[in-house]
Amino acid sequence: MDLVVIQPLKGRHCGECRQGPLEMHVLDSGVPVCLDCADLGHLVFLPRGSAALTRRAREGSSLFAVVVRLNRRHSRYERQGLLVEEAALARAESACLADAEARARRRARDAERRAAQDVRFTAALTAEILRLFPRCPADRAAGIAAHASVRGSGRVGRTAAGRSLDEGAVTAAVRASVRHLDTGYDALLTAGVARHRARALVAADIDAVLESWRASSEEAPPDTAEVRAGRQTWAGRNRR
Repeated sequence: MDLVVIQPLKGRHCGECRQGPLEMHVLDSGVPVCLDCADLGHLVFLPRGSAALTRRAREGSSLFAVVVRLNRRHSRYERQGLLVEEAALARAESACLADAEARARRRARDAERRAAQDVRFTAALTAEILRLFPRCPADRAAGIAAHASVRGSGRVGRTAAGRSLDEGAVTAAVRASVRHLDTGYDALLTAGVARHRARALVAADIDAVLESWRASSEEAPPDTAEVRAGRQTWAGRNRR
């Protein structure tokens, strides 16, 4: 288990030497202890930010500690960096400088690959929206897909269900778009109406829009060769 060092939000004093306020401390039986008293005073702080530098410094340091700080908003400790041996940090910095150009090229290739994947997925999601809601305007379907599939957004298109084009996830993305763009939901929130109450108030309006976008009972949703090919292509790529 990693050693953990805390960056306190307010001044603390060492339970052994009484020095303070402390910028960092460890907890020993619930009591804050400064780095010198904890025999960690010879380590240097490496802030988070460079994955390569952090990895190399950690691998090259015989002793290291993870530095965390409490995020009050989320009620959890979040990593701020590492304490590592100074010599290990120096070696890691030299190694990163030596192959900086190669790593930059690799990052560029990875970015291009991810961008191409995102284009393919957005197209597949658009096709699936139009399959489920064939009367949805094509530009609206494309907008919903683009919004739901932004990388790193945490939206439904980036979930496991969304990436597999699960019908429930796709419908949830469409429903969310209708909620915000075709109802008074946002105005209700601005007026101070609680979220769950606001959702209940606009539920019928959302259902009406979704129903108008679905095929009538006499029509089956189109499942053309083009749509099937797009879904199969994305599914095949997504399994790799």
